[in-house]
Amino acid sequence: MIGLDTSVVVRLLVGEPAKMARAALRRLERAVEGGEQVLVSDVVVAEAYFALQHHYGISKTQARALLRQFVESGVVECDPPTVSTDLEPASGAGLVDRFVHSRYRALGATTLTFERKQASLEGATRLKS
Repeated sequence: MIGLDTSVVVRLLVGEPAKMARAALRRLERAVEGGEQVLVSDVVVAEAYFALQHHYGISKTQARALLRQFVESGVVECDPPTVSTDLEPASGAGLVDRFVHSRYRALGATTLTFERKQASLEGATRLKS
């Protein structure tokens, strides 16, 4: 089993720098051919989402689409499995807030937050000061 870091995911998605992208692709191909489980975490997806925008000038919509295609490719497994759903554009809570909320929901916990938008998610509670 291997877990992909953000640096690997970004290289796979943008193909730059080319030498690193080829090395990442070769290793991923070997994993698939060898039947290795390939994991990508919600933290890696969140970091990649922001890296694509900040370093490569990719819009939020395009970044979500690239990442959704990657996590739904059948090559990787997401932890938690809700990553693909959380990538869907939504009004209200931001991407990372949705990842945090999904992680807590998977554990059976209620998300406590001061943020109105995050509190609008099912199973979240807004604290008031």
